[in-house]
Amino acid sequence: MVVPHHPAGARLARHRLAGELADVVPPTLLADLIAVLAELVGNAVRHARPLPGGVVRVAWRLRSSAEGAVIQLGVTDGGASTGPRLRTASADAADGRGLHIVAGLATRWGVERDGMGQRVWAEFDPVPTHRPDLVPAG
Repeated sequence: MVVPHHPAGARLARHRLAGELADVVPPTLLADLIAVLAELVGNAVRHARPLPGGVVRVAWRLRSSAEGAVIQLGVTDGGASTGPRLRTASADAADGRGLHIVAGLATRWGVERDGMGQRVWAEFDPVPTHRPDLVPAG
């Protein structure tokens, strides 16, 4: 999905993710997914250029593994002069903690760059699903 390169884009992404995965993953995991996606979209809006059309691309997918469904979130933007990195924020700092939240909630995260921008992703290890009829994409 694409969302505006604007703070409202994070809200749109959160609502869509919640609507699509509410019956698929446990509520506590859904809360973590929503928090991480909001942080990644917010970072893209604050720190990176938009993609053509003034947008940010947001995606999530469930993929099969031997242990169950792995969930990956990804946010693609037009890139920035410096890439995303963990920072040390003072107790009084108003920002600088977002990627620590991502790193704390996700199993792993990373950045992929190409000539058009960057994709920041976060992955969550396998979890049981609430819907046995759901077949993760693989």
